[in-house]
Amino acid sequence: MSAPRGLRGRLWGLVLALAVLIGLAVAWTWSPMREWLDVDRIVDGLQELGASFGPVAAVAGLSLALVLAVPLTFLTLVTLVAFGPWTGFVTCMAGALVAAAASHGLGALLGREVVQRLGGPRVNAVSQRLADHGLLAVVAIRMVPVAPFAIINMVAGASHISLRHMLLGTFIGMAPGTLVMAFFVDQIVAALRDPGPLTYALIAGTLLLIVGAGFGARRWVQRVEAQRSLRGPG
Repeated sequence: MSAPRGLRGRLWGLVLALAVLIGLAVAWTWSPMREWLDVDRIVDGLQELGASFGPVAAVAGLSLALVLAVPLTFLTLVTLVAFGPWTGFVTCMAGALVAAAASHGLGALLGREVVQRLGGPRVNAVSQRLADHGLLAVVAIRMVPVAPFAIINMVAGASHISLRHMLLGTFIGMAPGTLVMAFFVDQIVAALRDPGPLTYALIAGTLLLIVGAGFGARRWVQRVEAQRSLRGPG
């Protein structure tokens, strides 16, 4: 009896954690909390954090914000503004990887055994099939995020997707778009602060570059996985 009761506790913990993250994601976008996400305020805060405690503290602050479901695109933009294209790129990627590991670990702790023991054969089969293409699945969802970063990571942790595929897929899926944003960060910020016809052209062009780079990364992963499957195990 103790094992099912413990699993039920984990299940409720996972449901509660996901509910909190969904609530935070909604609040950051549509509630008065959105006013806290002021570009200049966050940029100044990141710069002060990095100057006072070093780059590791900036990475830690970015990771914590991502775990709390602050929008990834916004944080990427302000980090690039705060630290410049190259240091900002490294900080963004490091913060995203730390946050992905933390959220994935929480999902695995609360939900993996629940999925395996209470999900039934059909749910486990779907989870295992997802894990068989875990790297490609993570790359694809990083290219076109359909849910907040923290929620995706936690759900992946509760499934059979490994931490290795989570981190590698996050890097491959995020790096092209983050690099594109790094090259055009000044123009993007200027356009957002003073919107006009060029604003939409710039944003559309940047999005096309990000999508193109992301699809290129996805095709590369597909080709690598196809070659590996032809070689077979070992």
